[in-house]
Amino acid sequence: MVQTDLTRDHKALDESARARYFAKFDAITRIMEGVAARMDRELTRPDTEILARYGRAIATTFRALGRKYQVAGRVLGPARRHLTFDLHESGFPIYLELVSMANDAAQAGAQLGAMPSVAELKDQMLRHILEAREVPVDLQYAISQRLYHEALVAGGLFWPQMPPEIVAMPREAPGKRARFKLDWAVYDSQLNVPVVYILEVEDSGRRGLATDAGRLARLGEHLMAQSVGGLKLLTIARGIDADFADLHPKRLVRIHLGPMYSSAFTLQSGPIREVLEGARAPEGEDWALAWTIEELESERVELEKGWFSTTERQVFRLDPFTGSGQDLGATRMRRALILPQRPFQVLAELDPPGFRDVRKFVVGAGGQVLVYE
Repeated sequence: MVQTDLTRDHKALDESARARYFAKFDAITRIMEGVAARMDRELTRPDTEILARYGRAIATTFRALGRKYQVAGRVLGPARRHLTFDLHESGFPIYLELVSMANDAAQAGAQLGAMPSVAELKDQMLRHILEAREVPVDLQYAISQRLYHEALVAGGLFWPQMPPEIVAMPREAPGKRARFKLDWAVYDSQLNVPVVYILEVEDSGRRGLATDAGRLARLGEHLMAQSVGGLKLLTIARGIDADFADLHPKRLVRIHLGPMYSSAFTLQSGPIREVLEGARAPEGEDWALAWTIEELESERVELEKGWFSTTERQVFRLDPFTGSGQDLGATRMRRALILPQRPFQVLAELDPPGFRDVRKFVVGAGGQVLVYE
């Protein structure tokens, strides 16, 4: 088997580019929530609310990482470090950055207890400036780390793994089985992008899934273990169907929130490179964010007879028109692109065939989002 060295696509963020990188993602993540609310054709209203929640977590994570690296590139010694991001087909920080942040979060309370307050550090900074007449880089670093750990304690961040949350869905009719919606997310370690999953299941168990702690824990572990980008939705859904006789997957959605392309930071090829180069957009507007939504639906139920019982098995609907449904392992796949006005204008002029079925969310003046089919 050929091993791929993923680190060749990784790059440490130069100190000169740090502020621009985080400013770009601050703008993008603020837009993500508004775009999620407009994805009425791709997702249901409850799904868009789930997506917006994860979008807020991603935004909070970038703000925390911004604090972590705000001064870290200017200090001397072992504390000196730079954020590492995936510059090819991602644009996001690498997976290990989020793992490191999760490790920091486990120690954040103790770290804060050993640190002076921000007010005390600012007072030390003032005295240092007056006495030494030099920039107090070490104290600036201490303040940034204090604020970083405060952000970790406050929570609401996007972690490498986000365990499932469950809500009951309205029953389709009196006497019908209970249905539940679960959502969870991971930061894909190969693709270095956030990935959100949504699952709707019908429950034929004696006790409702939401209150059945043992069954819910087992399902949660199963879902997290199967949340791998290389697995088809069909494989994941069939695994649930086979391993849980009283849970019947009716709908499974996977949303890749990325990659982020930027002429200033990432390497890209094909039409997207031509679009960004042709736009020659000003700083902060030279980017595009791709979203991919895969969806798998149950078409019907077949009964599988055993020696002593009969088991329900889902038959999933695969796309009958493209001829690639079986290869795709999903009922449908839809793509969306979020980009500022200047790159969109170039995209519209070039009109590359591969982007004609992509829904475009265009960010205009004041952050207003316009939708183009």
